[in-house]
Amino acid sequence: MSITLEICAGSVGSCIAAQEGGAQRIELCDNLLEGGTTPSYATIAVAREKVQIALYPIIRPRGGDFLYDDLEFEVMQRDITMCKQLGCDGVVIGILTPDGQVDKERCKKLVDLAWPMGVTFHRAFDMTADPLQALEDIIETGCERILTSGQRNTATEGAALLKTLVQQSQERIAIMVGSGVRAHNIAALVKETGAVEYHTTAKAYVESGMTYRNPNVSMGGIPGVPEYGISLTQAAEVKKIREEAEKAYQEML
Repeated sequence: MSITLEICAGSVGSCIAAQEGGAQRIELCDNLLEGGTTPSYATIAVAREKVQIALYPIIRPRGGDFLYDDLEFEVMQRDITMCKQLGCDGVVIGILTPDGQVDKERCKKLVDLAWPMGVTFHRAFDMTADPLQALEDIIETGCERILTSGQRNTATEGAALLKTLVQQSQERIAIMVGSGVRAHNIAALVKETGAVEYHTTAKAYVESGMTYRNPNVSMGGIPGVPEYGISLTQAAEVKKIREEAEKAYQEML
């Protein structure tokens, strides 16, 4: 494989499906509808026991912005220590300053704490004021890759910036393309951006086994999200995305 595929998994079941489908790496998250927060100790521990591919839990203490106070930063440091103790291969971080710059000092502290684990800088990058400067700042912190949609809602919309980032990085750091990556568009993204790392959930909503369903109460109420549906990565979709990406890459050689 010349293309690296990372699956954003919201459960241990999704981690197993990612591995079965041939993904090389997992970003393990809780609360995917909030963009991902740090999963529980038990979720990380069981996932580590069940899968052999690279496992990178996200280190994000809450949803919302990426400006953290001292207490939240302490939580992040302890979560990184936990991930190291559980045998994870890496972690996923991202901290910004109030003016939309990369918080180089705090991110560098987390990278140093994580060593020898790898570190990905997540889509906090897409909220920075100057993406080209942010790229250089993240390289200085020692992160090994950046997950980005090119500062747009989807990678397809951000393809032009993604290409620029790949070119500017000059292989000093990997640019991992994410957000809206699917089997039907990954070939175009490979050809348009030149990136070799991609990130997706490859998920579908699996029907709940509940036979009784109270029609008077809704626990979710989020448009497009079924009340009695369980989000789960699909191994077959992972395999299809991999195949489409690799085919496009080989056509470029």
